[in-house]
Amino acid sequence: MGPTMVVEDFATAADPYRRELLAHCYRMLGSLHDAEDLVQETYLRAWRAYDRFEGRSSLRTWLYKIATTACLTALENRKRRPLPTGLGGPSEIPGDELVERSEIPWLEPIPDAALVDDPTDPAAIVSARESTRLAFIAALQHLPARQRAVLVLRDVLRWKAAEVAEAIGTSTAAVNSMLQRARAQLAEVKPSPDDTPAPLTDEQQRLLDRYVTAFEAKDISAIVQLFTAEAVWEMPPFVNWVRGAEQIGRLVDLKCPAGPGDLRLLPARANGQAAFGVYRRAPDGVFRPFHLQVLELDGSAVRHTVAFFDVSVFPAFGLPDTCPERRD
Repeated sequence: MGPTMVVEDFATAADPYRRELLAHCYRMLGSLHDAEDLVQETYLRAWRAYDRFEGRSSLRTWLYKIATTACLTALENRKRRPLPTGLGGPSEIPGDELVERSEIPWLEPIPDAALVDDPTDPAAIVSARESTRLAFIAALQHLPARQRAVLVLRDVLRWKAAEVAEAIGTSTAAVNSMLQRARAQLAEVKPSPDDTPAPLTDEQQRLLDRYVTAFEAKDISAIVQLFTAEAVWEMPPFVNWVRGAEQIGRLVDLKCPAGPGDLRLLPARANGQAAFGVYRRAPDGVFRPFHLQVLELDGSAVRHTVAFFDVSVFPAFGLPDTCPERRD
């Protein structure tokens, strides 16, 4: 088999797994950009070794082993990626000044379009929602790297303990022990029967419509009504976060530099959740990227919003460079 044939065969056989490997690396690393780099590294390593692939496991399993090894190596020299809620208690608004910590490698969102080949496939969307929702990814970041790999391979990909042991170079007993510890630490954020992913209801869609109207008008009383009593608002790279609808309203009122009419929200999807690209009117009158909000809903209210102020993620979500002042 010549080199050209190896390349063509490898590309044909391996390309269908690219999206799911991206999701796997994202779960491990908590960063879309890092995950994209590790998928590229995985394919490069696999291509170089493809002529020696003996088929003792499926190609998919082989690729996952290479990706997992690459992720574990990368994590040796990288800090975990937290959200502000993972670093300390809530802030008091208006007393606390906003503290920006750009040096922290913050958790990043991932667009739904990067996770599923067919965004209209309900089963694929449900699977993506269960294994990439922000609360789950943030919790994974608190696990040691090998525990993280074990939990993802066992509980997300449903590998057998012996397969995981072979993939990460340890014993089956060690895998079972790491899995037990990882599950115990993540017990609080695992989906409950009431948290099963489902399409937005008509009531929730109306909630999102009210959300857009309230924020674009900077109507604080309307904003407060959108959230549950114990809702959380956080906004990396700022370490400050608040709990409670009233506190969220005060934060937006006192700390958001935009006035009524100065924001525009465009819908998006991130981590299997509703999201909005938020644009702010610049001095020249043009609405430019401000931050990306990812929402977790609780019935007909919002219980958690993460506002990511890293606007470099906008292109990955298909969000434009500017937002028209008038929209259909």
